[in-house]
Amino acid sequence: MGWKSYQKLIHQWRVLRGDNVMIIRGKDRGETGVVKRVVRSQNRVIVEGKNLVKKHIKQGQGHEGGIFTVEAPLHVSNVQVVDPVTGKPTKVGIRYLEDGSKVRVSRGIGASGSIIPRPEILKIRTTPRPTVAGPKDTPMEVVMERTYDPKTGKGMPDL
Repeated sequence: MGWKSYQKLIHQWRVLRGDNVMIIRGKDRGETGVVKRVVRSQNRVIVEGKNLVKKHIKQGQGHEGGIFTVEAPLHVSNVQVVDPVTGKPTKVGIRYLEDGSKVRVSRGIGASGSIIPRPEILKIRTTPRPTVAGPKDTPMEVVMERTYDPKTGKGMPDL
């Protein structure tokens, strides 16, 4: 990827996987759906059941060929997150609550200013954490061992 195409990438994403979005441009304009996948390297999102195209797939080992209907990616500028209160497309802003937690809020003309919750699907890990310690994992006794005392300076390397 060249530096010009890197400059055009979105670095602060407002649309997340699992968000309820409305398509604002294209053949499915005005329809809502859930974001199935986010392709950050291309600034695109795939919305479940929307922007369907016919794809010709050649037969190969282990799969059959034919014409299949698949969801094509949409550019992220062609979708907007749906306001949970009004049900209309809205811009997404960031606010901090009194307890210091960061939340997404709806903003713009006609927006309710309500909190847009993070999708529940993001809490599910795609690869589960290992429950049993592997051969290269450090034992907990070694991790919790205190090797430096700030009052006496014990454990400081001699420079």
